[in-house]
Amino acid sequence: MAATAQLFEEPFDADEYIERLAWRTPGGGSKGGAEAFDPKRLLEEFKNHIEELKQLDERIQRRVEKLEQQCNREAKEFARKVQDLQRSNQIKEAADIIQKLHLIAQELPFDRFSDVKAKIASKYHDLERQLIQEFTAAQRRGDIKRMQEVAAVLLHFKGYAHCVDVYIKQCQEGAYGRSDVFEDTALLCQRVNKQVGEVFCSPETVMAKLIQSIFENKLQSHVKDKLEETRRSDSEQYLKNLFDLYTRTTTLATKLTEFNLGSDKHTFLSKLIKNIFSSYLESYIDVEREHLRARSAMILQRYYDSKNHQKRPLGTGSIQELKERIRQRTNLPLGPSIDTHGETFLSQEVVVNLLQETRHAFERCHRLSDPSDLPKNAFSIFLLLVEHLCVDHIDYALEIGLSAIPSPDAKNANLYFLDVVQQANTIFHLFDKQFNDHLMPLISSSPKLTECLHKKKEVIEQMEVKLDTGIDRTLNCMIGQMKHILSTEQKKTDFKPEDENNVMIQYTNACSKVCAYVSKQVERVRKSMDGKNVDTVLTELGVRFHRLIHEHLQQFSYSSMGGMLAICDVAEYRRCAKDFRVPLVLQLFDTLHALCNLLVVAPDNLKQVCSGEQLTNLDRNLLHAFVQLRADYRSSRLGRHFS
Repeated sequence: MAATAQLFEEPFDADEYIERLAWRTPGGGSKGGAEAFDPKRLLEEFKNHIEELKQLDERIQRRVEKLEQQCNREAKEFARKVQDLQRSNQIKEAADIIQKLHLIAQELPFDRFSDVKAKIASKYHDLERQLIQEFTAAQRRGDIKRMQEVAAVLLHFKGYAHCVDVYIKQCQEGAYGRSDVFEDTALLCQRVNKQVGEVFCSPETVMAKLIQSIFENKLQSHVKDKLEETRRSDSEQYLKNLFDLYTRTTTLATKLTEFNLGSDKHTFLSKLIKNIFSSYLESYIDVEREHLRARSAMILQRYYDSKNHQKRPLGTGSIQELKERIRQRTNLPLGPSIDTHGETFLSQEVVVNLLQETRHAFERCHRLSDPSDLPKNAFSIFLLLVEHLCVDHIDYALEIGLSAIPSPDAKNANLYFLDVVQQANTIFHLFDKQFNDHLMPLISSSPKLTECLHKKKEVIEQMEVKLDTGIDRTLNCMIGQMKHILSTEQKKTDFKPEDENNVMIQYTNACSKVCAYVSKQVERVRKSMDGKNVDTVLTELGVRFHRLIHEHLQQFSYSSMGGMLAICDVAEYRRCAKDFRVPLVLQLFDTLHALCNLLVVAPDNLKQVCSGEQLTNLDRNLLHAFVQLRADYRSSRLGRHFS
């Protein structure tokens, strides 16, 4: 029979226990049985069972000792808690008493009760210091309940504010382990916000004081360190840091508004931000303008250096300048034009860089300017963009381009001004896009809007005048080149051949070369311009082209076969005029083609032809002038038929 603790449960009878043990042992029964009584076997069983009982006793004894130890520990812990509660109440009672005594002592006359007042004050300060020490210890071990109790007692003491200060200081210990002070601050405030409501009776005041402490110490120190190291040495990095720090600070402040900080938390946080950044924001726009000016000048200078170009001074008032101005506005040959070797001195890369620098400036201006100063500051940045992009780059390129336009009588002139026009148009679009996307939102609701629109209009109109001047002079050069082709390629015998019977009826070589040149120039105009400008310029070119051909044809005398050749030439010119896609130009060449019919029509049919749909509205002198170009005008007395 195995020895277990259950065998000794009450009521326990030792004799009965031994009897049962003997009865269960084979050969140990006292009343006989299946087996004869065996005393040795029974003795052996008793010895084994005694050993089991000893082992059971040891196990039970160890368990008893363990339970006794546990009971002692719990008794001590219970006693400690009782003592803590008693001590806590004694502190509370002592605090209540000393607080009342301190108030009463304020009313006692000093000369009679100076000793009493001093003792009360000493006891008041001692107890206050003990309470703060107790609160500090409880905070370090994370005992929220004890912190709450001590804070409630200290609430009526002068040292309550000091208790809050200690709490705020300890909260920040070890809270800034990362490299991101803003993220650390947000996490710290989230953690503390959950705790202050359990510890203090006015958690919003404590949270506000914590945030104020963080802003006035940790953040202000961080901002100062970041900005002061670049403020004098690297304006670009300084502005980037200022923008980043101010943005992150305001973003943090927005996150902090989710906490209860009192009735006017937005004003409270705004003042904290202003205290950190006011000295930097006051001078911000001056630093921004100076940086943008220097940066833009550097971008431009780097470009001109890459072209190995020394910028020409414009508007100096010199004799050369005067001659250049006169040459630009007239067709007078006042000396050779400047050879730019096809360089437009316009760079889209430069423009993109200037616009990018200005866009960054607008973004910083929007963030860092006081709302009342924003339109004024944005306008000052816009003026710098006008100065460097529009004046120093585009206007300079237009001046150089105008100077490079050859005179109308130049031979084989390269007309690069159309390339200037093309690039200038592209730049205008980029300039206008930035004006609308980045400047307009900053000034749209202020009086500066009118001033900005006026300035933009003024700048564009000034450049359009130069573009128009350049285009006009370029068209003159084109006409001059056509005139040169006609004067060198067109022979008098083309329209009055010596052998009328041996003439191929086709357009002349001069006509072929002029049409090839015109087609090329029409294509260049289309590539260089957009919108209505294409039709406007092509209309002007087409009218001048027609005038040139009209005047050119009036220089010759035409035989019958020569008149047919002239008609063929004009037909080819008319085909070329279709490329203009301008109805007026095509109409002019249709009329010219009809006029050329007067060179070959039979004398008796002149009146009928002149009364036709295309010629009936023309001046009679013009019709007569064309009839006079016929070789047979005098011999056939065509004047009589015409009249």
